[in-house]
Amino acid sequence: MADPQGFLKTTQRELPSRRPVPVRIMDWREVYEPGDTAVVRRQAGRCMDCGVPFCHQGCPLGNLIPEWNDLTWRGEGRAAIDRLHATNNFPEFTGRLCPAPCESACVLGINQPAVTIKSIEQTIIDEAFGNGWVQPQPPGRITGKTVAVVGSGPAGLAAAQQLTRAGHTVAVFERDDRIGGLLRYGIPDFKMEKHHLETRLRQMQDEGTRFRAGVEIGRDITWSDLQDRYDAIVVATGSTVPRDLPIPGRDLAGVHFAMDYLVQSNKVVAGDTVANQISAEGKHVVVIGGGDTGADCIGTAHRQGALSVTNLAIGRQPGTERPEHQPWPMDPTVFEISSAHEEGGERVFLASTVEFLSNEAGEVRALRVAETEFVDGRRVPKNGTEREIPADLVLIAMGFTGPERSGIDAQLNAVFTERGALAREDDYSTTTPGVFVAGDAGRGQSLIVWAIAEGRAAAAAVDAYLMGTSTLAAPVRASEVAIGLPTA
Repeated sequence: MADPQGFLKTTQRELPSRRPVPVRIMDWREVYEPGDTAVVRRQAGRCMDCGVPFCHQGCPLGNLIPEWNDLTWRGEGRAAIDRLHATNNFPEFTGRLCPAPCESACVLGINQPAVTIKSIEQTIIDEAFGNGWVQPQPPGRITGKTVAVVGSGPAGLAAAQQLTRAGHTVAVFERDDRIGGLLRYGIPDFKMEKHHLETRLRQMQDEGTRFRAGVEIGRDITWSDLQDRYDAIVVATGSTVPRDLPIPGRDLAGVHFAMDYLVQSNKVVAGDTVANQISAEGKHVVVIGGGDTGADCIGTAHRQGALSVTNLAIGRQPGTERPEHQPWPMDPTVFEISSAHEEGGERVFLASTVEFLSNEAGEVRALRVAETEFVDGRRVPKNGTEREIPADLVLIAMGFTGPERSGIDAQLNAVFTERGALAREDDYSTTTPGVFVAGDAGRGQSLIVWAIAEGRAAAAAVDAYLMGTSTLAAPVRASEVAIGLPTA
């Protein structure tokens, strides 16, 4: 184990400092300062190497957390990244973007603040890239089998890297002009600068993975043609159909889906020119939805120079302590202040949006909202509590309902579930032979760590389908749910 007395000597969590708010909202660089090596090693030393390490169960990837914590504490960074890469293809993504359900399951968290697993993970991979320890791993043999991966988010990239290393010829198709999916255009640079993505894509290209950006399957190439050209297909298109808010005034100018706003902003930050860009500059902004996408909109609006930012959430404000009905090692719902919330704005809970109000030009000028009450288990606006909130820009960030069909149902005869996801078996196979689905397209809206886990598992299933057996890591079943994690 790491320091046998570490959890006794160091009882508090120490995380990297966030850059000062007045400084960081002036640029798009990552919020956190580089971690202090001494602090990271001290925190890694708090890991107890439990007899039953529940952090393994809390992590859908089954990361070997006590092992690389011990190696980090000993200063053996190269061995640590080998153990981390054994289960996680992209720790530079999860170390920045994952909500860390592993920390909620940390045994030390029963009576002390949990080990800073996520921060340690990011430090390990950043050190590995900095020292040149991350090198391409091309296959030792080529099988002659071909696989098309549709979608280049974390699930698609994980599946592609695993299948390429197994010796198959893999092409990744992406309808956007750049590879990366939501990692590219859905995540603002203040959460993850895109050079991390570019570095990993170069490794994958050097291993033999082929990327085809700007190609929309179902339009530029039919799904049927893809079937004819490839021995297997992995659908990893994500859950990208946004949940709408069909209330009076929805069609007013200035009311947009959050992802339309974020994609345009990320393109501009990347150096592109976007005509008629949706911008928060000089506007009163209201973000509807209290999740991560909403927080990304808040941070983006601050950096664009919004006059004010108001965040509406329909649910109650969570408590600051673990609820009794979510005991350890479940991932609890607790009140959190993200870096975006720290930067300013107002958060309003139990808020139901009743109507978007218009000015004479047909543009949104305000929202009529009411306090939410629960009646027979349903959220409804409470009579007599309506009020107006000024708004020049409204961003709807209420989650997603499933993948875009884009001919999948007609051209592949694929079946969709009642919840809008692609139906699949435990081995990630669909009702169409040779077609598999991984990530949010089959699971529903979920976490990045689940996307990578499913990409790896689907790759093992595809490898077994093509070769009879698979040497890739044993997959988690599509129906398996880690402790405390949502299925959507």
